[in-house]
Amino acid sequence: MQAATMDPAEEPPSMLWGLDPIFSSFAKLYIRDILQMTESTQVPGIYFYNLHPVYKVDVLGTVVYKREREDFFCYGVDDGTGVINCLCWKNDLMKEEADPEKSGGKHSDGAQGGFNPVAELKKLREAQQSRCRLEIGELLRVRGTVKTSRQQREIMASIYYKVNDPLMAVQIAWMMDVPQLYRQCYDKTFQLQPDATSDSAVTSLGKATNIIKDFLKERSVTRFRPYDVQDLLQPLISSQRQTASADQEPVAGPSACQQLRQLLKEALQILQDEGIIYRKVKSPDIVYYVTAQDKDLLIAVKDIIREDSKREKYAEKGCHILHILSAVRQRYSLNVSKAALELVLKSLECNSDIVSTSDSHYTVF
Repeated sequence: MQAATMDPAEEPPSMLWGLDPIFSSFAKLYIRDILQMTESTQVPGIYFYNLHPVYKVDVLGTVVYKREREDFFCYGVDDGTGVINCLCWKNDLMKEEADPEKSGGKHSDGAQGGFNPVAELKKLREAQQSRCRLEIGELLRVRGTVKTSRQQREIMASIYYKVNDPLMAVQIAWMMDVPQLYRQCYDKTFQLQPDATSDSAVTSLGKATNIIKDFLKERSVTRFRPYDVQDLLQPLISSQRQTASADQEPVAGPSACQQLRQLLKEALQILQDEGIIYRKVKSPDIVYYVTAQDKDLLIAVKDIIREDSKREKYAEKGCHILHILSAVRQRYSLNVSKAALELVLKSLECNSDIVSTSDSHYTVF
């Protein structure tokens, strides 16, 4: 494959890459995305996924081919989205395995009936061999740096080992963890604000949103009206007016009450956009329901997936998220957003009530 490169105008400055936590961690990316990442024009060997600088990855997959040389193994690893070469270097114990007389014989009769260094070293070699020498069809975990060699993307392993997973517990945990990392980290574009100060980085709107989130979580609120949380934001308005009046002359503008209502309106809109709250029925009496606490919504979504998964059309892959959303709006509430539904699906999946068969399809056990 020919390594793609980024437009220098789009690429973040290299001196700011360290501000992205993904840069210093092993990114659990799908092999498909590793193969399609664009290479940096500033520093060779650094790649970008959604403007996140990446050079170390963590992969779990099945060995589909192998090649052994004197100093290394080359495994082809398939995670279901693609296949990538993993170059796994042998350590000293595995190299000495080919020449057992190199370290044997000198201490074989050193301590009869007691600790035998040669025998223990032999056991260590055998354990190392069983963990690092894999056959086709076995499960391999690899951590290492991404390289491009002879126009082929590959992983230079720093850690690799065979995963014994007869009950598929490791693979199921991996399949639940990786999509969540994509939603929360990898698919969110890396944005820097190098000129922002600590005070301006966290705006009043962000503070207001966090205050309401914390209140809903701590009190396990199921539903509320705007005036139930309005007073929580009053200190933000008071501090803003005190800061402004200290350095500026009084000017005509919105009153404190108007600013409070506007701040509350914007904060509630953000929570709706994130799917944390929603309005079941739009009426003059504004009532917001907390998505995670709405048991009726969780039951409705679960019932829809259970019933529709029995239909021949959805029996194999399960129900698509857009189909579930349409059914929820028909049977439960027209105002349920896709973001709110995603939170419900995540909650049901964590409780093992449903399982995702792909990124967007769900079914019941």
